[in-house]
Amino acid sequence: MAGVNSSSHERLDVEATLTEVEKLQFNRTHRNASGLFYIEGVRNFIKVIDNSFDIEAIVFSERLLTAPLARKLVRRARRSGICCINVTPEQFRGVSHSERASGVGAIVRQRWFELHEVSPQAGLCWVAVETVRSPGNLGTLIRTSEAVGGAGFMFVKESIDPYEPDVIRASMGSIFTQKFVRTSFPALRYWVRDRSCLAIGASPDGRVDYHQFNYPQSTLLFLGEERQGLTPQQRDFCQHLVRIPMAGAVDSLNLAVAGSLLMYEVYKSRVLCI
Repeated sequence: MAGVNSSSHERLDVEATLTEVEKLQFNRTHRNASGLFYIEGVRNFIKVIDNSFDIEAIVFSERLLTAPLARKLVRRARRSGICCINVTPEQFRGVSHSERASGVGAIVRQRWFELHEVSPQAGLCWVAVETVRSPGNLGTLIRTSEAVGGAGFMFVKESIDPYEPDVIRASMGSIFTQKFVRTSFPALRYWVRDRSCLAIGASPDGRVDYHQFNYPQSTLLFLGEERQGLTPQQRDFCQHLVRIPMAGAVDSLNLAVAGSLLMYEVYKSRVLCI
């Protein structure tokens, strides 16, 4: 009888965990309330471990997981007391949204920083955004920020969720090295002034080309929404507006492209000119 009860509990644990995985992938309200998110894939799993994220549970399939390092990390996590749920290939594929199921995923605690905890001089620069229509654009910006040594992102108000699955996939694991701050315009305005930071926005009517601007050590790049660009409030927030010159008939660039150009220009002026 004891063996039957144990087996029953194991099935309940598996079912409850897989249900939680589904909710974390599709329900932002649940992600926000729980403070958790779900990652999948060997690259993401290793980055979560390397960057010391708090792991609530690991979901893996012994038959699907072939990467030696990932298997070793699962064993180490189990020995350290982290809940590790071994599921069948069919169960893992049932909650997987990757083209090829890697056999490992994890329920991870979100990592947020308070505004007063971060410095404008940390990393190459900070990026501020209020609205991003495409999760892929946000993921690409996060990936670029890691590539240039950026510190992280200021998310103004509540509309953006950097821990949704499409953002995680597009970031290619870069979300684990970037700092995220949720803030408001008044709080961010005070932080910029108090820390002697320069807020710079990009607009077609900017007074100077972006590659001719002198980016200071403490730089905050404010990026507007894909279709409308910077709002009047965002323009008023920025101390300087720069423009990205265009020779063709187009009047704007994709948000991820424009943001990446700006970040690399800061990198060029700060790092390559030393």
